[in-house]
Amino acid sequence: MTLTDLCLSLTSHAENVLPKNHRLGPRLICPEYSKSVQEVKTYPLLKQERLFALCWNSDAHKNLYASMCPSPEPFCYHYEYSSGDKTQLHTHDYIELGYVVSGEFRQKILGKDITFRQGDLCLIDKNCLHQDYLMETPATILFLGIANDMFTEIMDGNITAQKIIMFLKPALLKQKDLQQYLHFRPDSNTGTEMEDCLYTLLSELSNNNIGSRHICKGLLMRIFHILGTKYEFSLSKEQRKTMNWLVFEEVSEYIRHHFTSVTIRDLSNTFHFQEDYFNRLIKNKTGMTYSAYVQKIRLEKAEQLLGTSSKTIEEIAEAVGYHNKGYFYKIFQEQYKMTPSQYRKISYN
Repeated sequence: MTLTDLCLSLTSHAENVLPKNHRLGPRLICPEYSKSVQEVKTYPLLKQERLFALCWNSDAHKNLYASMCPSPEPFCYHYEYSSGDKTQLHTHDYIELGYVVSGEFRQKILGKDITFRQGDLCLIDKNCLHQDYLMETPATILFLGIANDMFTEIMDGNITAQKIIMFLKPALLKQKDLQQYLHFRPDSNTGTEMEDCLYTLLSELSNNNIGSRHICKGLLMRIFHILGTKYEFSLSKEQRKTMNWLVFEEVSEYIRHHFTSVTIRDLSNTFHFQEDYFNRLIKNKTGMTYSAYVQKIRLEKAEQLLGTSSKTIEEIAEAVGYHNKGYFYKIFQEQYKMTPSQYRKISYN
């Protein structure tokens, strides 16, 4: 069974179709009723249920079928709509991740119309104003609602620093006034990994067996890892400026913790950018090349050790990553206009 099949099966429970006036209807599909009202959709489940899925399926006759899980019983909500219909303008008090399983899907986000195609994802901040266009052609859309505390845990649980993690954590959790969203597009090497994870996640949410919460959290961590390493996302000029500073801070901290042996390849393997990106980033933020920046950090550490430790100069050179004493003397003298021995004498006087 594919993810499309699973979504279709969840939204085809003819024996348990909710009536049009059911209280869950506006929760699943809330048609536009005002041009000025801005709804705030609150998290729909109990506190212990920190993740839910909402499936939408539309057919060629403008019938939209929706279902949400976990749920005590499988159900389907049916809504007939017309071309051009939209949902009510709204925000969430939780994080939403949308995935286009098949077809196309259009949203108005912060006043901008965006079309998402099969395989695209959109991550929407909990304060981001948006509305959904009901589909013009058959489509299947999967929405994941992620409670804020779970999102925090997932961000903190990703040990490897990835570009998506570094951007999302400050932008979506701390800088609440930014009202961000991110549009992800798969690259040529993405394959079926994302769809396989989403299929397993949706299966766990619909079955809701013992241990499902822990499994779902692990799957969601894997989904964000895939987003951070195998998807591209577009940023506005202001977002990219924020992103670059965040990346620079992370890279700078990493270099300072590994300055004795760090290489460009280490940075690329850790942060998942091309190697030439780090030279451009460091040059832009410091005016120095990568090599000059690492040398500066090493010499600053040597300077500190010369003034505070009893290590020999040879030991200090080794401690900061220089195995050639003569080269260490040369670059130290170029930087400080004196030898390490002279610097030590001045520091102790």
